[in-house]
Amino acid sequence: MVSDSDLRLLVKQAREAATTRKFSQSVELTLVLKDIEVKKGFSLNEVVILPNKPTRQASICVVGTGDTGTRARRAEVDRVIQPEELDRFGTNKREARKVVKEHDFFLADTALMATVGRAFGQFLGPKGKMPTPMPYGAPIEAIADRLRGSVRVRAKNQLNVSTKIGDEKLDDSQLAANASAVISAVEKKLPQGEKNIRNTMIKFTMGKMAKLAPIKKEKDKKRTQ
Repeated sequence: MVSDSDLRLLVKQAREAATTRKFSQSVELTLVLKDIEVKKGFSLNEVVILPNKPTRQASICVVGTGDTGTRARRAEVDRVIQPEELDRFGTNKREARKVVKEHDFFLADTALMATVGRAFGQFLGPKGKMPTPMPYGAPIEAIADRLRGSVRVRAKNQLNVSTKIGDEKLDDSQLAANASAVISAVEKKLPQGEKNIRNTMIKFTMGKMAKLAPIKKEKDKKRTQ
């Protein structure tokens, strides 16, 4: 696995390569993979809890009624959809697509999963956002808090994985720790672990991509001098 010092150096270079803007820039991690036969159906769809929450936290939508809906509102999730609304979304594809785009994670009463699938499935499925079923009495507050500081790491039939690991308001060590958490989660899902990662790259929204390979070569060069 890439060392913490390598990741901190990578974040530092990415930050220096970014142009200052009035908004808080997002920071994205990209892993280039190798030696994987993507034609055999390779895919990743992992939710990774970041050790350092970004300023812009993940958006959560809950589909539920009664006690579930009440507790979801108490947990201050971004949106609660009542069961009676699902028929409307099922016939209004534009509105359903908008809801799917606006939220990062979906939770739904176990009993409503089939109905949610009919209303949103054609948009949730391709995005890898199918809702997590919640049995009666599930700890919504704890689940929502965990998801707010999480990211989805997804790849399908391609040799690269990209996800946001925070924003420029986090310091280099915090961003490096978030990157390390994502890399560790991805390695566990790869056939040969870290051997399947060709390169690691980090980029700020308004900056150039910083790549790990040139950094490692430079460090090796210094050691031989």
